[in-house]
Amino acid sequence: MEYNLELLKEEGKKAGFTHVNELKADTIVLMKEVRDMCAANTCGQYGAKWSCPPGCGSLEECQQKVRHYKTGLIVQTVGELEDSMDYETMMDTEKAHKEHFMSFLNALKEKYPDMLPLGAGCCTVCKTCSYPDSPCRYPEKAMCSMEAYGMLVNQVCKDNQVAYNYGPNTIAYTSCYLLF
Repeated sequence: MEYNLELLKEEGKKAGFTHVNELKADTIVLMKEVRDMCAANTCGQYGAKWSCPPGCGSLEECQQKVRHYKTGLIVQTVGELEDSMDYETMMDTEKAHKEHFMSFLNALKEKYPDMLPLGAGCCTVCKTCSYPDSPCRYPEKAMCSMEAYGMLVNQVCKDNQVAYNYGPNTIAYTSCYLLF
């Protein structure tokens, strides 16, 4: 499998990410505690989307998928906030991150058609998800998050020598692509 990390980092930055680094799949630990946070349903998406628990599969099913990979990329978009309550910039940064993620995903699919992309936040492809009454309308576009899979994102960052917090008045959105 062709893999040029420096070229991929450069391409990721061109796609708009602030940071692009290697992700070693053997550092990924899927945690029941993260899934328990999902089950608390503070975001209102638990049991409401195919891309969120329990619709995205059990922790064991997610682990089986992750085990197929050795390496990938961890990507971040960092926004500068006016103050800690700058909700508009937080949302703008999230939107930009998701746009970067989809753009780079489309480019990576050519070289890594069997990759596993894991985004930030819940899937937003459909205004209303068909879960649980009908199958996902767009399974090729639907996106699970790192958290939905049970990853504690700050730990994944730490285990891959990537910053998670960039200081006061910043927000960082983190996603990953497991490539091969």
